Amino acid sequence: MFEVICISFAFLFGFAVRQIGLPPLIGFLAAGFAVNAFGPALGLPKETDGILKYIAHLGILLLLFTVGLKLRVGQMAQPQVLGGALIHFAVTSGALFAGLAFFLDLDWTTALLLAFALSFSSTVFSAKTLEAKRDIGAFYGRTAIGILIVQDIVAMVILAIWGAKSPSIWALWIIAIPLLRPVLHQLLDRVGDDELLILLGMLLALVIGGMGFESVGLSAEIGALVMGLMISTHKRAKQLSNALWNLKEVFLVGFFLQIGMTGLPQMNDLIFAVAVVLILPLKGLLFFYLLTLFKLRARASFMAALSLTAYSEFGLIVASRVLPEWLVPLALAVALSLVVSAPLNRFSQQLFERLESLLVKFELAKIHRDEMPTNLGDASILIIGMGRTGTAAYEQLTKHLDHVIAVDADIYKVASHREAGRNAVFADVNDAEFWRGLDISLLNAVIVAIDGIEAKEFAVRALRQIGFVGPIVSHALSEQHIDRLADSGATHTYLTMNEAGIELARLAEKALEQENSVSG
Repeated sequence: MFEVICISFAFLFGFAVRQIGLPPLIGFLAAGFAVNAFGPALGLPKETDGILKYIAHLGILLLLFTVGLKLRVGQMAQPQVLGGALIHFAVTSGALFAGLAFFLDLDWTTALLLAFALSFSSTVFSAKTLEAKRDIGAFYGRTAIGILIVQDIVAMVILAIWGAKSPSIWALWIIAIPLLRPVLHQLLDRVGDDELLILLGMLLALVIGGMGFESVGLSAEIGALVMGLMISTHKRAKQLSNALWNLKEVFLVGFFLQIGMTGLPQMNDLIFAVAVVLILPLKGLLFFYLLTLFKLRARASFMAALSLTAYSEFGLIVASRVLPEWLVPLALAVALSLVVSAPLNRFSQQLFERLESLLVKFELAKIHRDEMPTNLGDASILIIGMGRTGTAAYEQLTKHLDHVIAVDADIYKVASHREAGRNAVFADVNDAEFWRGLDISLLNAVIVAIDGIEAKEFAVRALRQIGFVGPIVSHALSEQHIDRLADSGATHTYLTMNEAGIELARLAEKALEQENSVSG
């Protein structure tokens, strides 16, 4: 009965919110409240709460492991990450502490812990949003994820202090973890592409990272993240992340259900949640201002700030251990913050375009080195996006042409291509600043090979707006995307799956012709 009720409620509520343009995770939160309210009447036993909590924990560990697979240690040490996270935490928690203590007349310990819980941003929501937009490797995405990781580490420190849980002497073994890197890399080389790859990922995330760290008094969440970081530089890290994707998504449904099942909200809980959601914009504005002070462009600061503008599930973890009486109002605040943040992140690019003239006034004269404008040199063909499609196009063109250049928003991917001898440079083509003053006089053609229809449309429109009149070629995943790209200014479109099928048919015809010529 447990799985029947939970799966049915999760699907129905998730499907319902999807129809109004919200991400299913908001429906899963609502489903948790509904299961809490109606589950007992439907025969759901109370002891199943433990099962769901366990599933939710696995989902969080797998999520943090896959986030770790996409990170580099160096990016967390960058000034905008450490400075942005710690300064924002100090200012936000200080202001919230004063406000909560004054308006709710709370004792200082409760007010301080509540302030800490509300200072964090949602790792789950931000990671899923960035994944959906394929921006987790972009400069602003890496900045946001780095800030989230610093916040999560702070949350673990708070739990260690107030939760009366301190590491044992055996925790020193984590110093030796980097020595495991060569062994882990060899395992990834030899494990193959089948279910053993998935099991290896689960072993690292749940056993070594999760239980291993927890057994010596350290955070299982940080352990899963660390294990992901250990193999993030391996060439198969992305493949492992993709292999764990669906499994992670299923477990995360349990996480959101479990939040909703923490208890039914009362009127006072709703008032508290609405009040803290009303101050949510201040959280985002502070992130934006701090990031511009660290020399980020207006767009990167705005996009990162939006992705960080939601209350955190780590705040719920803190509350569940040290403030259990505040868990329900905090869960409701998290749910409402996601309702507000989800549509804003969905239309983040359009929002920036509308507010750009105002936001760029906050930019400093000197910008971050990772956001410097790109010079295309003497290139006659530009490839936008260097994933598998863009790389294949680059390799084909450079067989006959010399003046080809590629751009990508993932600085680590660019570095990898440059090491391989390809003419690739870092640029975020979704930032209007990239296009300003860009010399396109030598460009004869452009290939758009980035993911996401909105990103493709923006790049194509930007090219036409700065006066490019040559052919723009783009791949598309559906017929509707072809029409949208044509309206934006693309001259040639490639319907990926259809063309792949046509090419397979041509190869089959050639094979038959060769067979017939041999037999004839």
